Amino acid sequence: MTYKESVTPEEIESMELISFPGEIKIITHEGPEFDAAVADLASQRMIGFDTETKPIFQPHAPRCKTALLQLSSETTSYLFRLHTLGIPQPLADILASRSITKIGAAVYDDIRGLQYYNDFEAARFMDLQQFAERYGIKDKSVKKLSAIILGRKVSKAQQCSNWEASQLSFPQQLYAATDAWICLVMYKTLLAS
Repeated sequence: MTYKESVTPEEIESMELISFPGEIKIITHEGPEFDAAVADLASQRMIGFDTETKPIFQPHAPRCKTALLQLSSETTSYLFRLHTLGIPQPLADILASRSITKIGAAVYDDIRGLQYYNDFEAARFMDLQQFAERYGIKDKSVKKLSAIILGRKVSKAQQCSNWEASQLSFPQQLYAATDAWICLVMYKTLLAS
């Protein structure tokens, strides 16, 4: 299968929307739900990965800490709220695992943001942007990669919303879950082609 190098905004606009179809679980504290999430993630060979940070709209204001870590299998997406949870060692162990491939876009900045909470040694992270280059794809954003690889568009409407809000709205949850899951789906699609 050959892929286009790039895609226009007009082409993307004409595509059908794609979003995470599975179960979304929000983890705010350690406990049974956290333990179940870590156990499920530890059983996977590959998971989608992303983070979200509250945007700053004033120039020269300090950047906020990473607010959300998203890790997703094909069926369940876990949203870890880092400002209440931090990164407990069992979660850091997933990020450091050499047996689980974590697939995301522009992963290295995300990893640095997560290491603020726990100085884990990141292992087996796959940067989809670099991986897609092997297939001749030049565009880098998740939105454009999805259009090229899957022929579907992802909504970015929630990207600049408040990720430190006391409650995440359903559109925020769906956006966050989709961003991690879609990286896994695109990686598997490229591998299969």
